[in-house]
Amino acid sequence: MSSSTFLAFVFSNDPENSKRSVQQVSLDDIAQDGVLIEVEWSSVNFKDGLASTTSGKISRLKPMIPGIDIAGTVVDAGGSDFAAGQKVIAHGYDIGVARHGGYAQFARVPAEWIMALPDGLSTRDAMVVGTGGFTSALSVVALEKWGLTPSAGPVLVTGATGGVGSMAVSMLVGRGYEVVASSGKASATDFLLGLGAARVIDRNELSADDPRPLQTTTYAAAVDCVGGNTLANAIKRLNYGSAVAASGLTGGTSIPTSVMPFILRGVALLGIDSVQTPMDIRQNVWSRIATDLKPAGLESIGHSIGLGDLDRVLTAILAGEVSGRYVVSPTL
Repeated sequence: MSSSTFLAFVFSNDPENSKRSVQQVSLDDIAQDGVLIEVEWSSVNFKDGLASTTSGKISRLKPMIPGIDIAGTVVDAGGSDFAAGQKVIAHGYDIGVARHGGYAQFARVPAEWIMALPDGLSTRDAMVVGTGGFTSALSVVALEKWGLTPSAGPVLVTGATGGVGSMAVSMLVGRGYEVVASSGKASATDFLLGLGAARVIDRNELSADDPRPLQTTTYAAAVDCVGGNTLANAIKRLNYGSAVAASGLTGGTSIPTSVMPFILRGVALLGIDSVQTPMDIRQNVWSRIATDLKPAGLESIGHSIGLGDLDRVLTAILAGEVSGRYVVSPTL
């Protein structure tokens, strides 16, 4: 590096004086261990929004450079098996939560949290996918491991305009599934149909409090990115022996349902965690993201922004006003 200072989006993480701004920071301000990466792209996830507010109670550094996703080029391998000039990605673990993240021109990350960029993906492609798309891919893999096939019937995707949901729609369509997308944004219908969804339903159809233990069987599987009543109603509508892959909580952390769908219809609830996924599984899933699970039109799906746009977009994602994926370049 020609200079020890660089630009970063910094969150003060101070309840008495909460600020978010682009600042000049020093390499001395970030962790001294790990691999030094020149960040080319990061992305915006709901978790990044939470980590950029004191009310989210996620960030554990003060101040904090958020950004749970990183894609870029190794500058200093720090004694690891990586090589200077190598393209890499890193996401999850403590990145952007308890360790400074990807909303900066440089980041240091433990080598064991990093993997080589898969063939077939650019660093921008990888961040259009990001944690959201990785979670989607984990969901599809889990459902297919359970036995789901395209011939089984329609698959429900809730929260379909969000990062996880929109990627799940695209991946499932690419695998030949009939997808029913649930969204609260009437303006997003064309967006979801453009991703290949067979039809779009209003989220109110699933978000209402329904005391019935079972509803009419409708779906062969579901990818739920919402939680709460939405997840409960999705479970009640699953066909016999099918499953829902659950990864979200924007609609609530409790599931107001009974044991009936599980003991009368053999339904399964599959929990999806993208944070601590073991590296061997992580590498395998990313290899599929670069091949048979690669969403169509990655270049056009992602909206490119710079560090100076983050304050606005992080506020919007927490307000449910974001569709698709936002990718962040520290050089824009």
